[in-house]
Amino acid sequence: MPQPPSDAVRDEPVIRERGDACPGALRLHAADDGFLARVRIPGGLLDAAQAAALAEAADWFGDGYLELTSRGNVQLRGLSDGCGGELAELLGAAGLLPRPSHERIRNIVASPLADPAPVRALDRALCAEPKAAALSGRFLFAVDDGRGDVAALDPDVTLLAQPGGRVLVRLGAAPAAVEVAAADAAAAGLEAALHFLDAAAAAGTRAWRIAELPPEHALDVEEFAARLESAGIRARYVPDAPRPYADPPAPGVHAGALCVLIPLGRLDTAQWRQLPGDLRITPWRSIVVTDTAARPAGLVTSPDSPWESVTACTGRPGCAKSLADVRADARAVAERTRGPLPVHWSGCERRCGHPRGTAWVDLVATPDGYRLGADPVARHELAATLAAARNPLHVPGS
Repeated sequence: MPQPPSDAVRDEPVIRERGDACPGALRLHAADDGFLARVRIPGGLLDAAQAAALAEAADWFGDGYLELTSRGNVQLRGLSDGCGGELAELLGAAGLLPRPSHERIRNIVASPLADPAPVRALDRALCAEPKAAALSGRFLFAVDDGRGDVAALDPDVTLLAQPGGRVLVRLGAAPAAVEVAAADAAAAGLEAALHFLDAAAAAGTRAWRIAELPPEHALDVEEFAARLESAGIRARYVPDAPRPYADPPAPGVHAGALCVLIPLGRLDTAQWRQLPGDLRITPWRSIVVTDTAARPAGLVTSPDSPWESVTACTGRPGCAKSLADVRADARAVAERTRGPLPVHWSGCERRCGHPRGTAWVDLVATPDGYRLGADPVARHELAATLAAARNPLHVPGS
């Protein structure tokens, strides 16, 4: 399972020369295997009818597969040219596009075993605020039940539950936070996003995320607390807020629910339809269902599977930038290899879909094979593991 949070992966302050082109359900992305749609699923929450609609979309318009992203969203690939209108109609009828103008900004990850009500409240608040539509498709909210699982995923705004009906609101990676009543958490989360938009406008750098703001325009938590008070939200400044951490749920039964791990985050519609009732997609490419007896074929329902530590980008043939079919290569190795840390297979230097908030090992495709990440300890341990498994792939230096 993932290790505690690492500071190795951070966004840097940048100057953007263009707007955010992140794909959505209405803005399709042209890939090598057809068009791609990314459907935002706030908190990973899907009722049975919405889950059925996504399967229908994959079968009718796409390649018959659904992909889970590292933010608990769903991607449809291999979409036919000109299907956008019909796709939007199908998704809209299922309630998956409550406000089309806001569909790309509904990026909310949530503790998958917690009460879904705070997620729904935050989503309603975002969709009701016209200004929130200016957020980039990469700005991330986390609704954490207090254990620290999704708070570790480098969110821009974190709502961290506390005892006694209180919630800490954290801005990016700031050590300080603001404490509010749980009833005010959604409004405070929205206000945090608007605070960022004001700072981004003042900076003029077209920042997409809080960590990209230049230092002179960094968000000030005490100023944010005063802003909440001005908006009628009672807030307490907490200079050194707690940072709990918890591993994501392993495959298996948890408190009357079953966590099902999806190898490499990709499953066909037949497997998807074996997941009964309402679903909760997690940011770790697993799905929580309430039927603990469900055992979908080809998916992982018990702990200690090699797939718990393996992720990959799309790779060939779907991505023109990829130098390898990373998913096929990962499958060729995964059943015989289990490294000391999560391993992410990347088809190019962009490392799309890499784990967030954890220590992880890089395997990056190059014209000459795969290159292991630079961390010397992890590099040595994974190289030894690959060698012991008689790894069939060429990894220079392994």
